Amino acid sequence: MAQVEATTERIVAADAETVFDALADYSGTRQKVLPEHFSEYEVREGGDGEGTLVHWKLQATSKRVRDCLLEVTEPTDGELVEKDRNSSMVTTWRVTPAGEGKSRVAVHTAWQGAGGIGGFFEKTFAPKGLGRIYDALLANFAAEVEKQG
Repeated sequence: MAQVEATTERIVAADAETVFDALADYSGTRQKVLPEHFSEYEVREGGDGEGTLVHWKLQATSKRVRDCLLEVTEPTDGELVEKDRNSSMVTTWRVTPAGEGKSRVAVHTAWQGAGGIGGFFEKTFAPKGLGRIYDALLANFAAEVEKQG
């Protein structure tokens, strides 16, 4: 089994505190900005950063649907970590200042991939597919946060 990783980032025209607060808002902003790859979104506990438990289904391809139940922590300032109770998947969101009135949002997801030929294809294609999904999410997120600002 190989570690599979995908990373995407985007500059958002808002200060880091505003961006982080919106990113941590699972009961509001996050639900609004999800692309069509996400379904059955439900906040089960909390809803704002640390202590949130959120569920969704992620349709990575026409045949691959991942049922995610994520525990959210905030290990350091500007960082959200989503650990999936149903798999080895961990997604880390980092918000850092990127100049006057701008922030960089970086998202990194890693999980233990399958073995054998299936694992080879997963390691080869999953990062690109997940990158496209997160690009869409971050584009929606940037538009929403910039509209509010």
